[in-house]
Amino acid sequence: MTQVPDCPSATPRAGSRKLAFLILVLISLAFFIVHLGLGSTDFVSPLQVVRELFKGMTGADNVNDVVWAIRLPKALYCVLAGGILGVVGSAFQALFRNPLAEPYTIGVSSGAAVGGAIAQILGLDAAMAYLGTPLLAIAGGMLSLLLVLALARRRTGTDMTTLLLAGVVVSALLSALLSVVILMSGEDAIRLMRWLMGSTSPQFWERAWIMLAVLAPGTWILWRQSRYLNAFAIGEQTAQRMGVDPGRLKWTVLVVGTIMAATAVGTIGAVAFLGLVAPHISRQVLGVDWRKSLIGSMLVGSSLMLAADGLAQRGLPWIGHLITGKDLLATELPVGVVTALLGAPSLLWLLKKTD
Repeated sequence: MTQVPDCPSATPRAGSRKLAFLILVLISLAFFIVHLGLGSTDFVSPLQVVRELFKGMTGADNVNDVVWAIRLPKALYCVLAGGILGVVGSAFQALFRNPLAEPYTIGVSSGAAVGGAIAQILGLDAAMAYLGTPLLAIAGGMLSLLLVLALARRRTGTDMTTLLLAGVVVSALLSALLSVVILMSGEDAIRLMRWLMGSTSPQFWERAWIMLAVLAPGTWILWRQSRYLNAFAIGEQTAQRMGVDPGRLKWTVLVVGTIMAATAVGTIGAVAFLGLVAPHISRQVLGVDWRKSLIGSMLVGSSLMLAADGLAQRGLPWIGHLITGKDLLATELPVGVVTALLGAPSLLWLLKKTD
């Protein structure tokens, strides 16, 4: 058996890579603290935020209540969901050998959205300790994955190009089904639409815990596959000659990635482009070795999600007020709208780059 290569191409030197990784960690931490200070009401200075975090949840004053009870769960939503989308996006881009792949490439988001919407319409969310939406989203995402795999299955195995095409077909089918579910929801239609566009409100600690329970082992499993993803990124036949089992690798990455992405969708809705952009930034900073860039994608995804949610809460309404002198938005924008506004130009740039 030939040894699997550590990296498909050159990477930055170890010293510069460690420094870059440290900078990503510090940026993520800084974004987290600033996000806790922003909120949708009064600004809390970073120093005071750190002070309140070290105090713990005392309830001694309004600032402590705001930081711990309101803003901390919201910030954790961003950190965990952004990390999930970044990690899965990086793994999927390696598996599909496509720089435009993201966690929702094979219809996972549509299946998860249908499952989550059904849970909310039937009132299962509150009945299941506010875990009904993410749990049914996971079920919907897995069912959509099984359908895609069944459609893409061939005698010679599962071809990745066919898998992508099957994912597009299933995604369109499930999107139509989701529209029917929304029309049948009656008065809940607006609430469902806002959730589907991406929302970090309301916050429930139970959902933060389930995202953490998915992110930690899921990232570990995908990181364990990163050595094989390095070989697979060169080519499937080349990886097979090096001793990689393509079938096992595909199943592992697709199943774990689907569970992780569906959990994020079930918690904050379908946030597009973040899982596409974060891996590219990580590879630019840390190199193309997926053992490094996979973890870097988690940090970048968390930072981007924190920044997008901060803009949704305060940034864009403040810009509108600065230009017009009027409060154009009474409430914060859905975070998915912000990621789409920022991610669409990035996608156009990537398409131009791959011409």
